Amino acid sequence: MEGICTSCLYSSITPLSIEYKNRRKLLNTVKKNRSLSTRIRAVSSVSTVQTPSEKTALLVKDISRTSALEQLDIERGVCIPFRKYSPESVRNKVLESRGQIFSLVGRGIEIVWSLGLYWTTLVYDYLVGRDEEVVPFRARQLRQLLCDLGPSFIKAGQVLANRPDIIREDYMNELCILQDDVPAFPNQVAFNIIEEELGQPLEAVFSKISSETIAAASLGQVYRATLRASGEEVAIKVLRPQIEPIIYRDLFLFRTLASFLNGISLQKLGCNAELIVDEFGEKLLEELDYTLEARNIEDFLENFKDDPTVKIPRVYRQLSGSRVLVMEWIDGIRCTDPQAIRDEGIDIDGFLTVGVSAALRQLLEFGLFHGDPHPGNIFAMRDGRIAYVDFGNVAVLSEQNKQILIDAVVHAVNEDYAEMANDFTRLGFLASGTDVAPIVPALEAIWQNSLEKGLADFNFRSVTGKFNQLVYNYPIRIPERFSLVIRSLLTQEGICLTLEPGFKFLEVAYPYVAKRLLTDPNPALRERLIQVLFKDGLFQWKRLENLISLAKENVTKLSKNPAFRGNNRGASNHLKNEQKLDLTDTIKDGARLFIIDEGIRRQLLLALTEDSKLHIQEVVDVYRLLEDQVDVPSMAMELAQDLPSVARDILLSWSSSVLSDR
Repeated sequence: MEGICTSCLYSSITPLSIEYKNRRKLLNTVKKNRSLSTRIRAVSSVSTVQTPSEKTALLVKDISRTSALEQLDIERGVCIPFRKYSPESVRNKVLESRGQIFSLVGRGIEIVWSLGLYWTTLVYDYLVGRDEEVVPFRARQLRQLLCDLGPSFIKAGQVLANRPDIIREDYMNELCILQDDVPAFPNQVAFNIIEEELGQPLEAVFSKISSETIAAASLGQVYRATLRASGEEVAIKVLRPQIEPIIYRDLFLFRTLASFLNGISLQKLGCNAELIVDEFGEKLLEELDYTLEARNIEDFLENFKDDPTVKIPRVYRQLSGSRVLVMEWIDGIRCTDPQAIRDEGIDIDGFLTVGVSAALRQLLEFGLFHGDPHPGNIFAMRDGRIAYVDFGNVAVLSEQNKQILIDAVVHAVNEDYAEMANDFTRLGFLASGTDVAPIVPALEAIWQNSLEKGLADFNFRSVTGKFNQLVYNYPIRIPERFSLVIRSLLTQEGICLTLEPGFKFLEVAYPYVAKRLLTDPNPALRERLIQVLFKDGLFQWKRLENLISLAKENVTKLSKNPAFRGNNRGASNHLKNEQKLDLTDTIKDGARLFIIDEGIRRQLLLALTEDSKLHIQEVVDVYRLLEDQVDVPSMAMELAQDLPSVARDILLSWSSSVLSDR
């Protein structure tokens, strides 16, 4: 299995590339080498170890040295065979010449001096007893210090702003406003880089290009231009010159410092400092390669190709390279201007529903989500669509992680806090083998307190604040990809509140989740639906009614968006599909399950006769909710057409039970 790393073999995790588009190719490679994987699993199965975590621990001991990156692969449920980042490659790059070594020493002295002075002030504050009263001032000092130390530290500060497992909440709040705005580098330098990447003069490709940058950040800057051949408006993103050596040098220093502090961080914070730096280094080096961002854009385009409510800019591959990215220009309205959006005739509630649904689809359906959806990266199109730009910072969730997230939602609905705590371990928030018993009451207190306020008053930021306190007090580490998830959801809730001050995130999110549980044919989601509908062996009629009502609400809000009333055929077809809650597959699967599964059949019959009475009224209430959504004659016809396959399944189930009895 060429290219598959040792952590993939020894932990039996699915080998997947972080490069989202290449997953299928890698899976095909794995299928061809299935015999080797089978032998490895066979060796694992004869072991006396019972749990997956114990199997992993035993097998990893056989590896001479398990790196932090390999630990990350095991935790994520994926493996990355072709990395841009590794501690070894960074060290080799930095130490390849004597001149770079001198530069490294000078930079190290600068960093130690700057951070040492700041640390001295904190120690002095503590000794004189004023450490709490000067926190706001020291937090501002830290933000300014990170800006002065350059791009790597600006990016590190932005990461720390979402890491309550590392720093206090008051410092986090200050770092949240950390901007990576820096002075633009000269236009002529940028134009030279563009010409080098294109291999021809600017005038040959662009008829017009802006004389000033549209935006300048720590890693690059953006221009607006017009293509000479087609007259199309485009955005040109140019990487800052000589940024790569600076980033590599700082990453080497970060990693060296992390190695010295690793023992302390494990003891005091319960997290691996090397692993934190490796997560950060991976994301940072990905942002330095615009070919990866181009690939991210293409993946988003593929994911949303059938969704008329989402706009993703087209990328011009033939004009792009590792240092230059040419994309379709997005002419939209900033999401910080609600009046301009209303002036275009866009229903704010419908637009917000589209935005939240698009975010949740990225997270729970695609497993590929935008990691930096701040107001400058999200626009309202004049036809009602939501548009995203800047795909340098995206994160991938494996199928395993997505399923665990859905499990966590189900456990929250069922108020099963012990299992919620176990979900945290499975997602990498807690080290394997950690005793979750002390965390369960804290989780219950946070969730119960939020539920007591009701769905209408649920505030994601306040819940996150309480969770941050939990993280700071317990040995919980927030994996990089989930810190991006939290930042993404918080930022988008903030945008929603700007557009509609009374907006409640869960009032939109819950209907989407309800619709997904009821309509998605994924077998794993069918299983979660059953878990939601049955509690302690009893069927939850009220819960089913709530799910249907919420799902219908999602459909109604989405259909208000003017993007569905577009002239293109795709929008019209999508509108027809979205005007009703399509439960055809769910009802068919439910009928099949009722006929075949004796356990489910018994539970449903008990639900109908619970408390020694027939629950006809509950059935009538559910039917009334669905009567305008389901075409009964068509449904009956589809069920009749499905009878032969149902009969086959019954026979197979019966024969299997007979054989097992023998």
